[in-house]
Amino acid sequence: MTGEPQRLAQAAAVGWELPFEVVGDPHHEIRTTCRERGWIEVFANKRPRFQRQRRTASHPNGYFQPSVVAIANNRSVLYRWRCRPTRRNRGGAGTRPAPERVWAAITSRVGAGDRAPIDPDPPLDTWSGADRRSMPWPAFVLAMLANGWFLRPRLFTLATPHDTQPAPDPAAMGPRVAAFGGIWLVAAAVLPRRWVGAALAFYAAVVAPGIVEAYREFQHEPDNDREPTGATGRSA
Repeated sequence: MTGEPQRLAQAAAVGWELPFEVVGDPHHEIRTTCRERGWIEVFANKRPRFQRQRRTASHPNGYFQPSVVAIANNRSVLYRWRCRPTRRNRGGAGTRPAPERVWAAITSRVGAGDRAPIDPDPPLDTWSGADRRSMPWPAFVLAMLANGWFLRPRLFTLATPHDTQPAPDPAAMGPRVAAFGGIWLVAAAVLPRRWVGAALAFYAAVVAPGIVEAYREFQHEPDNDREPTGATGRSA
């Protein structure tokens, strides 16, 4: 399920050769139903302004954070997990629990036969992906800045079947960052320091708005008991 229209969801399914059905939910109707029935509350980013960099994506009411919910025939919940987006995981939307973990949790509740359990619904799975190494937020912002050739942070997006070049990878920005830093070091070694200082201050003023925008755009939901909110701070 995606926050995009069905047309784009189907195009992605064809391009990625997905063996299962995909559903577009641009008006968040399914998400709202899941919340009203008490199945799961999915985080959604309400301010996807950064997506203007992508011509192949359109989430008119914001994009969903990854979530998994398994429902039995009697509408009881067998399993649920949701990604809590923070700057630690780059605004979420990156990791999912392994299928083996999800299936083991489901089968442990179903037990023998096909009847669903009648005990209370399970709590959210606490797996957060924290056991996976993730690029620190400052390094990720620097990688986005390198992806935008140090003029403005640029997102790392998935490649589409129509792309002629592979999608950029944050980890591949290292040589570009090293070269950019080397230019500044050479300039500091051969030019007057006041010139280099003035140039660095001017450059900081140029890139600061883009960095501030990236900081605000990436959804950050602290781990507490309040209901999920979009990046605007309004209740989702």
